[in-house]
Amino acid sequence: MNKELLQHGLNINRRKFLSRMSIGLGSAALGSLLIPGLFEGSAEEEAGFIPGIPHFAPKAKRVIYLFQNGAPSQLETFDYKPTLNKMMGQDLPESIRQGQRLTGMTSGQKSFPLVGSYYKFNQHGQSGAWVSEIFPHMAKIVDDLCIVRSLHTEAINHDPALTFFQTGAQQGNRPSMGSWVSYGLGTENKNLPAFCVLLSRGKGNGQGVYSKLWSNGFLDSIHQGVQFSSGENPILYLQDPDGMDREARRKMLDKVAALNEIQLKNFGDPEIATKIQQYEMAYRMQTAVPEIMDVSKESDDIVKLYGSECLVPGTYAANCLLARKLSENGVRFIQLYHQGWDQHGNLPNEMRGQARDVDQPSAALITDLKQRGLLDETLVIWGGEFGRTNYCQGAMSEENYGRDHHPRCFSIWMAGGGIKPGMVYGETDEFGYNIVKNPVHINDFHATILNQLGFDHEKLTYRFQGRRYRLTDVSGTVVKDIIT
Repeated sequence: MNKELLQHGLNINRRKFLSRMSIGLGSAALGSLLIPGLFEGSAEEEAGFIPGIPHFAPKAKRVIYLFQNGAPSQLETFDYKPTLNKMMGQDLPESIRQGQRLTGMTSGQKSFPLVGSYYKFNQHGQSGAWVSEIFPHMAKIVDDLCIVRSLHTEAINHDPALTFFQTGAQQGNRPSMGSWVSYGLGTENKNLPAFCVLLSRGKGNGQGVYSKLWSNGFLDSIHQGVQFSSGENPILYLQDPDGMDREARRKMLDKVAALNEIQLKNFGDPEIATKIQQYEMAYRMQTAVPEIMDVSKESDDIVKLYGSECLVPGTYAANCLLARKLSENGVRFIQLYHQGWDQHGNLPNEMRGQARDVDQPSAALITDLKQRGLLDETLVIWGGEFGRTNYCQGAMSEENYGRDHHPRCFSIWMAGGGIKPGMVYGETDEFGYNIVKNPVHINDFHATILNQLGFDHEKLTYRFQGRRYRLTDVSGTVVKDIIT
């Protein structure tokens, strides 16, 4: 114990320095406001960067990630494969499958009948991108999008695949992408968290989301995502208890800060400094959050743009509008999850409903950001955790079928933030089973996002348990073809 105390005493870092300044109440918290990123991890000097300062000029200041949880089929969205319709019911050729791994849900099938899309596809915009008929609003903004049809991953089941996308690892307890961005860039608005999470649920077959997906992992807890809810209190435990007014709350926080500073001086634990910072943030959020959540001041044109559901808290449309409001108020990373995309069966019916939920609001978000002059500095991403098989799972008819998990290839789109608009990147074979041109791995995807935010993904690191970690781990290459 004495040895530990001695080590802490010798650990004269910026946190310790501030705690000893004794400049009054909440000195550590005040320091965080004056010096963004002050309370970030203790290894920033080793990492070769100062939190809050990118490695180079960024193209994007923030990210809005519209995650379609459950994995929407690329074959019913943006990867048109007429061959599958022509060969409806025929068995998937072994020359195409090549013995690739299947899930336990279809590995026992005696045959793998090919099934084409129930929905029609048409080309749109100057790019001529193929878009399914169930996304008419996205089709109108296709020249603002970069559609990537060649994403691939190793994960074949939902939890590891979703975790991989969000954290760069298939196992849990690693910092999420939003936490890395918070760590690297700090906050733009001292009254709001750098990383916010919004949840909505569709009517289709759902997959759950868990708090580990927006965890700070081994980073300081100030970088954890703050979840908003659709209830009366959008952020749990933010409001003062009954009988406590603003002045009493301030006095309580002052006393708590003083006690925490004593502990900080004694032990030098950075999480104590983080706790001070979090208390102060919560106090400031009590004023900022209600204003952000209030949509009554939005014009009729905006409500019409997003659709009437944007006035119903917790819907996808409402969360897209909230994402715009958070973004324009300086939140660095907004993670929106829309559940219900796991169509192992009844795909034609379920997917149409899911598309109805997300099509108009997703397109509206792009349009809204663009007309406010914010799209160029905001990176918007739409997509799920993997793709869907070109063959049917279970019983099949032209009007009703399902698709199993397919990690070998799938589609997403990106917009704004220095991404080339009006572009289709990557190509799959005529069966939509394998990538034949410009593959993009999840690590490459992460490297590209960080690049647009001004970071060399190999240098944005954090030392933990004797090694330097990064979002892309030991892999990843920036996809230069899709950036301006």
